[in-house]
Amino acid sequence: MSAGVKPYAAVDLGASSGRVMVGSVGPDSVELSEAHRFPNRPVRVPEGLRWDVLALYGGVLDGLRAAGQVASVGIDSWAVDYGLLDADGALLGNPVHYRDARTEGVAEKVWATVPAEELYAATGIQYAPFNTLYQLTAARASKQLSYAQRLLLIPDLLTYWLTGEQGTELTNASTTQLIDPRTRTWSYGVAERLGIDLGLFAPLRQPGDPAGVLRPEVLEETGLTGPVPVTAVGSHDTASAVAAVPAAGERFAYICTGTWSLAGLELTAPVLSEESRAANFTNELGLDGTVRYLRNIMGLWLLQECQRAWDEPDLGLLLREAGTAPALRSVVDAGDEAFLVPGRMPERIAAACRASGQPVPSSRGEITRCILDSLALAHRRAVADAQRLADHPVDVVYIVGGGTRNALLCQLTADACGLPVVAGATEAAALGNVLVQARAHGLAGDLAAMRRLLTRTQPLTRYAPRGDEARWRAAEARLAAR
Repeated sequence: MSAGVKPYAAVDLGASSGRVMVGSVGPDSVELSEAHRFPNRPVRVPEGLRWDVLALYGGVLDGLRAAGQVASVGIDSWAVDYGLLDADGALLGNPVHYRDARTEGVAEKVWATVPAEELYAATGIQYAPFNTLYQLTAARASKQLSYAQRLLLIPDLLTYWLTGEQGTELTNASTTQLIDPRTRTWSYGVAERLGIDLGLFAPLRQPGDPAGVLRPEVLEETGLTGPVPVTAVGSHDTASAVAAVPAAGERFAYICTGTWSLAGLELTAPVLSEESRAANFTNELGLDGTVRYLRNIMGLWLLQECQRAWDEPDLGLLLREAGTAPALRSVVDAGDEAFLVPGRMPERIAAACRASGQPVPSSRGEITRCILDSLALAHRRAVADAQRLADHPVDVVYIVGGGTRNALLCQLTADACGLPVVAGATEAAALGNVLVQARAHGLAGDLAAMRRLLTRTQPLTRYAPRGDEARWRAAEARLAAR
């Protein structure tokens, strides 16, 4: 490794897989390689859907062993889910999966105490049935919660097992619906009214804060030589991914693609209007005082579930079949909660088309095209709505994450938005994770400097919009008329 370049381990956990990436960062270079990838398979047990967090931790240890000696470790993951610890610091059961059914009907009970309008004005977080606030309300009568002395969000739980130190990283904490995005600290009034004990949470940490060093037992198991610091990063994977958007200036929108599509803007202050709440936009916290103003869209989950139902056919083949299928023949609402739970996705998409009076896609290519057209349409609506609600016009859309490999989706998004799309940073969350660690150790600059470094070092593909605006407006009108 050349002088001035240091390796950092990014633990990046997604809803279907985890990975440990090694990022080598220098003053004018950043290179990423995969040390280890492992599955993340939720388990359905009699009491519901659970994360196999012990298998995830085992994958992390295997990944650190494969990574070799590193200057630091950082962890990011999906949001909202948590583990509960007893007074001795032991885990009280496997964490509940956000797709578990326990939060059904809970939001209405919460709103009876804190109306939805007041909840949004206080926290800026969009309604989603699985927000941590609703999970805690659903668990209120459980013995497990009554025994709990500490609640740690998933990346904070794994950090605790690595280091023995407890903290609550801010970007992920903001997704709990218990943070005030204006003060960037707990919303004590909301928690008090709902009977949620904020004392369960460990002290807040900022991205870049030290989070301890690897325990001697971890060093022995991974073969690393200590001390190896663990650094708090943007531990919500979207926060790390947005930090890795290779943008210049402020007039850009982003779409972080993967199991979910997170589409929106980076702002300096939250948008807490009633109109914003009605449009289901969320104000999550990002690096350096920023706000991730975005809408959650079901994302490539729709296609992933179809692939599972079809016995995992080659994605390239599906995209070629979709490319020859009729465009915008049928579309569905990619944000519809009807698609949230796993199972029978092709049939559910067909049923949604049938119910809305559209042609019913039957072949794999037609269903795939329906999904991609629908995602592009959802991206269009989110980008347009965000600009209007935040009074923040944009000139370009950046796509980062797994969807950058899907050229058809990128082109359709450019067509739908009527804006150029720049696709890059496929492993955006890992890159953002690594760069925050490097910055904490003096090898990267501020957020703008990090993005300039990515622009110079990462391959980017540009997609120009094709002039078929009327067809997208007509498809949008079809959905609105449902």
